[in-house]
Amino acid sequence: MSERFLKLWASIAFAATLAMPALAQAPAPPAPDQSTPDQPPHSVEPKLVEPPPNLPRPQHGDAKLNLDKLFEALKVAPTAESAKYVENRIWALWLAAGGDTGTLLMGRVKTAMDGKDYDLAIKLLNAIIDIRPDYVEAWNRRATIYFTKKDYANALADIREVLVREPRHFGALAGLGTILQEFGDDRHALDAFRRALAVHPQLEKIPELVKKLTEKVEGRDI
Repeated sequence: MSERFLKLWASIAFAATLAMPALAQAPAPPAPDQSTPDQPPHSVEPKLVEPPPNLPRPQHGDAKLNLDKLFEALKVAPTAESAKYVENRIWALWLAAGGDTGTLLMGRVKTAMDGKDYDLAIKLLNAIIDIRPDYVEAWNRRATIYFTKKDYANALADIREVLVREPRHFGALAGLGTILQEFGDDRHALDAFRRALAVHPQLEKIPELVKKLTEKVEGRDI
């Protein structure tokens, strides 16, 4: 069994425990045998939750207070459309949290990503994180790029950093579930997706995944 894969599986177990405190006493997922590949077993190419390209201007005032109010609104949004409106305002605040320098560099990150120059995008994000280690969206964006490059260990490590700073980050929680599901850890994936839905009940595609995994992990209701 490769050292790389052992580290990857340890990262999965750690990230799952970090994201779901109730699982802190649960045993870690069993390590796969030597025949297990370093890549996920599924052939479908999954995608992480990402912010839309066009976001509203962030609200003025106390960012934390604004976020708290928006998350409260997100939980009770009556329609998918109204939930999406609130979600976009949350993304806008997360992205604006890096200040003017962070915003400028994140624009260059997006340009690099659009051109599929992922190495440049990572270098830019490294610089942003060095300057603003509390900038949640820089960690999340780098996790997305590592995921795109199939560097799952680093993607999970960055998701962990996101959730340490913002446990309500529905994008990171959904990303954690996606990676865990790809590696066949359906039980922890289901927990991560449920955690994302507790924050954002109308998160696109996640309710269907929860229903599917619930039936698979816990069985159908009689």
